[in-house]
Amino acid sequence: MDWNPAVIWLIVALLLGLAELTTGGLVLLALGAAAALTAALAGLGLSLPWQLLGMGVFSGVLVPLAVWIIRPRFSPRGVAYGTTGTGVEKGHTYRTLVRDFDGATGVKINGDFYRLRVADSDAKSGITELPPGTRVVFQTFDGTTAIVHLAHPAPDSRANHHTE
Repeated sequence: MDWNPAVIWLIVALLLGLAELTTGGLVLLALGAAAALTAALAGLGLSLPWQLLGMGVFSGVLVPLAVWIIRPRFSPRGVAYGTTGTGVEKGHTYRTLVRDFDGATGVKINGDFYRLRVADSDAKSGITELPPGTRVVFQTFDGTTAIVHLAHPAPDSRANHHTE
């Protein structure tokens, strides 16, 4: 087998494509496609600096295309990736959970566990522990701590939608 630059770029493209299977963000797939296109440049006999320039240009075009245009088409409806902490969760009702390994009380928002603090309590020594299953309404984040307030006793149809 002849190890010319085109073959090496194709191997890089395949490895990036395989690595994409572990992420699902389509970034590595876009980089793999850029590497495959760069293999075509190497096959045409362009020198290494031109290959690297081509890889940069292809990556600069394909990565934003994959992230901003293609990925949203494959995302489930109603899921806004990258928005946790931007305020879209404000006012949603969640149920508290207790984490197994350290007993911390928190809520799961978009699949991630966040410790909580009740908003009406003192910031330094505020209430951070609630019984599991307590309904709380998310207000904002303070770093990685979810600031919540207790939900009204009336049933909330969103409570089951946002809990896991």
